[in-house]
Amino acid sequence: MPPAARIDRRAMIAGLAVGAASPAFAAPALSLREAARRMAIYGLPLIETASTRARAFKNGLVANTFRHSRTLTTAKTQTVTQPNNDTLYSSGWLDLSSGPVQVTLPASGDRYLSVALMDPYSNNFAVLGTRTTGPDGGVFTVAGPGHAAPGPNVIHSPTNWVWILARTLVDGPADLAGAHAVQDGLKISGPAGRKAQPIPGRDAPWPDMFRTIQALVLESPPPATDARLFAETRALGVSLTGGFDPARFTAAEGQEIAAGLSQALEDAKGGDDNAIVRGGWIFPRPNLGDFGQDYLYRAQIALSGLAGLPLEEALYLRPLGPDGRAELDSTRAWKLALPAKPLPVDAFWSLTVYEVTPQGQAFLIDNPIDRYAIGDRTPGLVRGPDGRLEIIISPKPPKGALKANWLPAPTSGRPMLLNLRAYLPRPELTSGAYPLPPLRRA
Repeated sequence: MPPAARIDRRAMIAGLAVGAASPAFAAPALSLREAARRMAIYGLPLIETASTRARAFKNGLVANTFRHSRTLTTAKTQTVTQPNNDTLYSSGWLDLSSGPVQVTLPASGDRYLSVALMDPYSNNFAVLGTRTTGPDGGVFTVAGPGHAAPGPNVIHSPTNWVWILARTLVDGPADLAGAHAVQDGLKISGPAGRKAQPIPGRDAPWPDMFRTIQALVLESPPPATDARLFAETRALGVSLTGGFDPARFTAAEGQEIAAGLSQALEDAKGGDDNAIVRGGWIFPRPNLGDFGQDYLYRAQIALSGLAGLPLEEALYLRPLGPDGRAELDSTRAWKLALPAKPLPVDAFWSLTVYEVTPQGQAFLIDNPIDRYAIGDRTPGLVRGPDGRLEIIISPKPPKGALKANWLPAPTSGRPMLLNLRAYLPRPELTSGAYPLPPLRRA
C-alpha cells in the first residue's frame, strides 16, 4: 500500500473527532461473535509478526541490526512457516521511533539479492535489491511516520516498526563464502532502538488475544482505509484509540467472543478456499505481499507463508492432487515431469516439500539425504531422452536412475505440501500462459 494511503496515529485520532460524519463510521455494527471473528482475522498478522519479533529479541537480536543465517534453512533451524532452502536469510527489526535509519546494500553482481521491508501487518512496502535497485548496491534512508528525511534514496515507512528480511542466493555449499561476503555488506545504522517484549500467541484465550491485538494496533496504527473495519467491529471494543476491556463482557458474551475467535482461526487455515487455480496449480492472488483490505487473505498467508514476497519478486505455486486439494497424501509416490524448455524466470526456481502440521502450518522435514528442494541449480539431476526432468516425491527413494531426482516426502503419514518458487518470474509464468504440467501419481 502506498505511504500516502496511511496516516500516523495522531492524525488518525484527530480524524476520530469528526468521524461521526464519515460514512465509514456510520457502518452497521456486527454481532459480537462476528466482530470477534473479523477482528481476529484482521489482527492475526500482527500477532504472527510480533511473535516473530519477540523470538528474535529473546535470542539476542537488537533493533536496527541484522542477524545473518550463515547456512541454508533446514528442518532443525526453521523459524517461520514454509521457509525456502535456496537463500540465506538476514533478518532484523528497524525501530524508526527515534528517527530515520540507513540501510546499506552491497554490490551483489549476478547473485540474486532481495531486501524486503514489511510493516507489522505483513505488507511489503518496499523491496530493494536485484529487481528494483540493481546489482550495484547503495545506501537507503528509511523514515517512519512524522519524520523528515532529506536527501536521495528515501523510503517512507507507514509504521515505526519495520521487519527487514534479506534473501541472498546460494549456489551450493561451495558458494557459501561468496554469499557470506554479500551478507557482510548488509548494514543498518541509526539511533538505538527499543526492546520487544514477548506476547501471547494465536492459541491464547480470547481476553489475551484481543488485548494483544489492541496493544499492537496502538503501537503500529493502521492506514486510514481500515477505519471501516474498526467501526463495524465496535461491539468488541478494540479501537484505534484503545480501551479494549474484557472485564465488561458477561460469561455468555465471552463465549460468543471465543466462538468468533475459534472460527477466525479455522478461516485462516482455509487458504485454498478461494484460490486461483490454473491447470492443476494454485496461483497466488495478485495482492500477495501487499494486501490492501483483503484481510482474510492476509491472515491466511500469515499462517501459511508469512513474509511472502510480491509476485513481481517471487511467484509461489502449489500443485493440486487428483482430489483438487493442495494437501497431498505423503504415503504415496508422486511425480512432476517438467518440460525440457526452462521455466521462464530471470533468477532461479525450486520445488520444496513440506509437512503440514495440525495447525495448518508447513515445515521442512528431516530426511536421510538432507534434501529439501530440487531446482535449476541442483547438481546430478537426470533428464530423460527428450530433455524432461522427472522429479519423484515419495517417502522412499525410487529405484534406478530416478533416485538422483528424489525429493524425500514425510514418513510420518501427515499431509504434505509442494511449493514451486520462481524468483523474478517472467510475465508468461505469472499469467499462467506457460503450461505447467500437472502433478501425477507415480
